[in-house]
Amino acid sequence: MSDLPDPTRPLKIGTRGSKLALAQAHEARARLMAAHDLPAEAFEIVVIRTTGDRVTDRPLKEIGGKGLFTKEIEEALADGGIDIAVHSMKDMPTVQPEGMLIDCLLPREDARDAFVSPHVASIADLPEGAVVGSSSLRRRAQLAHLRPDLRLVEFRGNVQTRLKKLEDGVAMATFLAMAGLRRLDMLHVARAAIDPAEMLPAVAQGAIGIERRMDDEGVAALLRPINDVETGQRIAAERAFLARLDGSCQTPIAGYAELQGARLFLRGEILRPDGSLSLSASREGEIADGPAMGGDLAEELLADAGQGFFEHLP
Repeated sequence: MSDLPDPTRPLKIGTRGSKLALAQAHEARARLMAAHDLPAEAFEIVVIRTTGDRVTDRPLKEIGGKGLFTKEIEEALADGGIDIAVHSMKDMPTVQPEGMLIDCLLPREDARDAFVSPHVASIADLPEGAVVGSSSLRRRAQLAHLRPDLRLVEFRGNVQTRLKKLEDGVAMATFLAMAGLRRLDMLHVARAAIDPAEMLPAVAQGAIGIERRMDDEGVAALLRPINDVETGQRIAAERAFLARLDGSCQTPIAGYAELQGARLFLRGEILRPDGSLSLSASREGEIADGPAMGGDLAEELLADAGQGFFEHLP
């Protein structure tokens, strides 16, 4: 696409259909409109239902992992049905399909987890044996490590579905991403934002990535002004850490990078799925060395973990 989009030939933005996914697609559109002085009609938001959206009655690890939320969208991108795809970066596999590229990230939102409960204010306040719902293997393992007395149940579905489950008494508490609540204008739902020192976030949590076809230079030029460089630097370090660990929805892994001046600070954690053991470490260095630091940090944790670390099932 060599020219700017217009209402007669709008740029097609592919997204999942949840309220949060649509909010992210609208944010991408708004930033493109502002950067290029274009009307909303120059863009068309195309909703694509993924396997992960269709199958909500089974844990993700049983039906294939992260690619479940991207496969159909990337197929539409490959065949020209859409021009760009808007993704939550925490849902993205570390390797893109051949011919696809993510080189545009929007400014990262609050990466912390939110504690959500109509009954108590924090993890520490949960009574012994309380039922907590989560579909995230990372959060479940972290919580089992912090509070092995709690009873953990599967909690799939979008934000609204999970809140309804809390109302119905299926569980006393759950966790959501602060970034998602902020984008949905639902920050009031969070009883507390959890300090990363207590619960390290998922790799790339809070970041929105825009995927394009590698050979589409027109789209590349269109996206360039809305790319947030600092977010890209942080996510590059975190995803390098994840890639070396071969992370998926089937392995409890957390990673979080922060910038302070010209320095990058990276923390990483791996856990047994049952929460019985947590290993963590950190790195500090030049921002440009972020990906190398991520790989090195993963190597340290793998060496500490030994063979079969992730095989302890909950």
